[in-house]
Order: sequence, then structure tokens, then C-alpha cells
Amino acid sequence: MNKIILLFNTIKFLKPIQIYTRIFYFVRKKVRVFYKFHYPLEKKSNSIKLNLETTIFLYRSYFGDYKFNFLNLSKSFGYQIDWNFTHNGKLWTYNLNYFDFLNQEKKQEYREIIEDFIAKQKEITVGFDSFPIALRGINWIKYVTFNNIKSQKIDDSLYAQYYRLYDNLEYHLLGNHLLENGFSLLFGAYYFQDDVLYKKAKKILIQELEEQVLDDGGHFELSVMYHQIMLFRLLDIINLVKNNSWKNQELQFFLIRKAESMLGWLEQMTYQNGDIPLVNDSTHGIAPTSKELFEYAKRLNIKTKVLALKESGYRKIIKDKYECMIDIGAVGATYIPGHAHSDTFNFELYQEKKPFIVDTGLSTYETNERRMIERSTLSHNTVEINAKNQSEVWGGFRVGKRANISYTKETQKSIEATHDGYRDENIKHHRLWIFEEDRVIIEDTLNRKSNAVASLHFHPNVTEKEILNHIVIENEHWSFSEYEYASEFNKLEKAICIHIHFTMKLKVTIKV
Repeated sequence: MNKIILLFNTIKFLKPIQIYTRIFYFVRKKVRVFYKFHYPLEKKSNSIKLNLETTIFLYRSYFGDYKFNFLNLSKSFGYQIDWNFTHNGKLWTYNLNYFDFLNQEKKQEYREIIEDFIAKQKEITVGFDSFPIALRGINWIKYVTFNNIKSQKIDDSLYAQYYRLYDNLEYHLLGNHLLENGFSLLFGAYYFQDDVLYKKAKKILIQELEEQVLDDGGHFELSVMYHQIMLFRLLDIINLVKNNSWKNQELQFFLIRKAESMLGWLEQMTYQNGDIPLVNDSTHGIAPTSKELFEYAKRLNIKTKVLALKESGYRKIIKDKYECMIDIGAVGATYIPGHAHSDTFNFELYQEKKPFIVDTGLSTYETNERRMIERSTLSHNTVEINAKNQSEVWGGFRVGKRANISYTKETQKSIEATHDGYRDENIKHHRLWIFEEDRVIIEDTLNRKSNAVASLHFHPNVTEKEILNHIVIENEHWSFSEYEYASEFNKLEKAICIHIHFTMKLKVTIKV
């Protein structure tokens, strides 16, 4: 019964199109297997030479001789690339099939790798999921454009892949997946001068960018890393539309307007040393850095439009000695919360441009115990009550019942809010932050006695002595503990945390 209730609390937030498309694709697949349907591996094409400004070249992931490193995990294939290699997890396989490495350097070997992929298409499985097709399409087009390559073999394979993507758009997921589909379709439409692809890309991009870019400029999945990724894609298609006259550049104004507000949000969320908060599913070494994105926008003559942080639920307090980011927002996005954590009232604190109190980060997307730990309430700088999560995170990318914000109040010196994540036990958690020039005061109040634990997680460079010099706890029931800080995928560092036990009220002062 508990599993049924959990499933209901998860499904009830889905959009009808997500449920319909999932069922439709499932039934269609069964029918196609019966009739032995196969997508064509090539489609006769006519491509044009595109004009593109210099883009961002992502982290190095290819090291020659068929050796790849993704997510801090390496694999040397020797003489044969196995495009279905799954030993390092599905996300690693996805990264292999994205072909992000193409745009690191100009190497003839990359063309050979593309042709190897084409030669092995019949046996490739995961690489023909919609998401890797979408990213691979953009990367292939950028590669042949920047390296002046004209290959009918590559073009015919890519054109067939685009129609396969067109037939399997990710409406069952929506969110960043469908938006990536739209970005890629626009690249394909321009490259092949294809009106069918263009019409679908235009519809997706207008609908999804209007919904996914919040009024304060944040991406609605509330991960700074995914915001950077979506902004990177947006800047790439602005690059495409601005520098190529097809369709009279009709999307240009709309796209630039969205980019301006996304740049403004990122500028506010980025710390003065260039770091980003590792809130929700965020980590380093995946997305372009904020600095790289701002420089790319400047090359494209796109300005930054700074709006007050509001709809995303994040707030940023900046004083002479510290920066503090807090989360008083709801779980997002409502119908695709796969990258959300159970972290309501979480916060980070940087002192003198250095990380002090931090989010514990992200190290894996595998459905395992580590993933559950990283999404749990106890792994964030907030309060866990009665050994339960505020929001029911489960299954790697699922969320059932969610904590809702029932009250907020903001002044120049303070922010306070209340959430109902423990409403089944008739418990409400109220948190007040008071921001002074040389300290941050945090007061937690529960409406009834409970077994509550407030956690503070410190950066690996912070010592116990520094913590004792900066933290004042008006409670005797606390202790040092150790946790694993995840600054990147598959990279864990030992660090110190504090767990403070209380029943109804707690006051913590952080001196800076």
C-alpha cells in the first residue's frame, strides 16, 4: 500500500502528454518489433556550409588511441570502440555517444571516429536514444562546420538520425530533454535547409523556453549546472541564427531576450570567485563555466539583463565579508523533478571568496545508495525531522510527496519562511536567517516537539579549529561527523559536518 501511495504521489504531478506519450511509445515499440520495423541508417541529403562564431570548447575527454575519460572514469578501447560499453554506467555511455569531444581540437582522427560510429550503426543501442542523438547532431554539425568537412556519408547518416529523433521526441520526459531536442532540430533544420525540422524546432523552442525560463531568468529545474548547459545551447542557436540568413532570422529577437535574462540569473547565482552553488543536481566539470558563458555571450553581442531573484526560489545575500545563497523555493519542476533534492531551506556560505558551508554535491546518477544519500535532507544544510526526508525522493530521479512553502517574509536584513514537508505528522518547520555585516544568524522553530537534526556541511579545506572559531551553537547536543563531499562525478573527498539535535527551537550564529 505504501508503494502504491508513493507511486500515486509521483504520477499525479505528471502532465497528460507525458503519460500518453509513454504509453504510445511503449505500444508502438511492441507493434514495430512484431512487424520487424527498422529505422533507415541513411537518408539522402543536401547540406549547406553554415557560418558560426567561435563557440565554447568543453572539457577534454579524448586522449587519442581510442581512450576516453568521462565523469572522471577512463576507458581505453584499444583497436575497437564499443559504443554500447556500459561498465561505467549508462551516463558514461551517453557521454561517449554525445561526441562532445569533437570540438576540443582539430584532429583528423575525429572524422575516423565518426565513420566508425556510422559503420557500426546496426549494433548500436543506447546511442540511438533520443537524447544522445540530439547532442550528437549538434556536435557533428559544429565539427564539420569548423573544420570545413564535406562528407556525403556523414550527412546521410546524420539526416537519417534527425528523422529518427523527430519520430521520438521526448514528450514523455519534457523539461531539459525536450528542449535539447528542439535545440538540435534547429541545427539540423539549418544544416539541411529542412522546413519540416524547422517547423517542429520552432514550436518546441517557443513553447519550452517560455515555460522553462522563469520570470527571474532561472531555468525551472533549479539546478545551476543545468542552467549553464541550457544557456550554452541557447547561445549556440543564437550563434546559428544570427550568422545564417535562412528563415530571415525570425527567432533571433525571442532567443536573445531569453538569453539576456538567463545570463542575469547566472551572474547573480555565481560566486565572486567563479564557483556556482552545487544545489540540486549540480557539480563541476560538466557544464561550461559562468566565465566562459559570459565571454561567449559577449562575442555574440548579447547583453545581461539582471532581474530580482524570485520565482526560482533562490536568494543571494552579498556583504563585504561573505556571500550567502539560500533556497526558499518549491521542488521544481513540478512534473519533471528528477534533478531535485530534498533540500528545502538549504544554504551555502562563502567567506572572503572561499567556500565555507557548502552543499554536499553530486557524484552519480546511478540508482544506488549513494544517489539516495546525496538527495536526502540529512545531506543538506537544513533540518531533518523524525529521520525522514522533507520530500519523498526515490528511484534515482523520482519525487513523491513534496515540501511546500506556506509562508515567506523578506526584509533588507532577514529572510524567513515556513514549509510543510512533514504535514503528515502535523509538523511545520520555520527558518529565519538574519544577515549582519559580520555574522549570519539562523533560527529554526518547529510547531511541536520532534526529533530534529540540523546539519552544517563544511568544505574539505575547512578544519575543526576554524569551525569552532566561527560557529556558535546555543545547544549542547551536537557533534562533529565526517561526510563525503562530491565536487564532481565519481569524485569524493572527506570533509567535516555538524549534526545538531533539538526538539523545537535552535539558534546558530556563523561569525565571519
